[in-house]
Amino acid sequence: MARLLLKSILVVASIVALLSFDVPVGWQKKGTAPKKYDMGIDQSVHRKGRSVYTIKSIEAVPENRFGTLLNIAPQEKYLGRRVRLSGYMKSENVVGWASFWMSVTGESKYKSVSFDNMVNRPVKASTDWQKYDIVLDVPINASSISYGALVCGTGQIWFDNVQLEIVDKTVPITDMNLLSPNGERNTTEVYPDK
Repeated sequence: MARLLLKSILVVASIVALLSFDVPVGWQKKGTAPKKYDMGIDQSVHRKGRSVYTIKSIEAVPENRFGTLLNIAPQEKYLGRRVRLSGYMKSENVVGWASFWMSVTGESKYKSVSFDNMVNRPVKASTDWQKYDIVLDVPINASSISYGALVCGTGQIWFDNVQLEIVDKTVPITDMNLLSPNGERNTTEVYPDK
């Protein structure tokens, strides 16, 4: 009887270990409801032969609450430059929305001076792998650059190949701080060539 109980415990522990995700090195679990999401590396899903990151709601989550995996970039490399965050994402049953995001803080580390969370072009429902970009200017006095992926509401996303690169000033920025009062993009400031 004790042997059967021990085997049962080992099977349950193995299943739990397989279903939980390890947080990638350098990344942090955050958000307004991080405990309502399982976040980390999903060994069961692959893109181009490698495991990908995931965020999955594990209980009911209101659409105004979110979980995010975030990372912080060494800002010295990007000061005074235009930076593109790019990555691939797919989704399953997202009720609410999901996205990549990037935030640049200025001298006050609590105030974002450049920000985009794709709220005006969110990932919803179920989608296949797709590439997404965010482009922001990093002021010379920026104090931090943070970025990541999030699920706001319920569902699951997988993401991969998240990278930051310096681009030239001809690449249009996607800064949410430059939206007009009615929520539309201010094309005069954001896309000066149009």
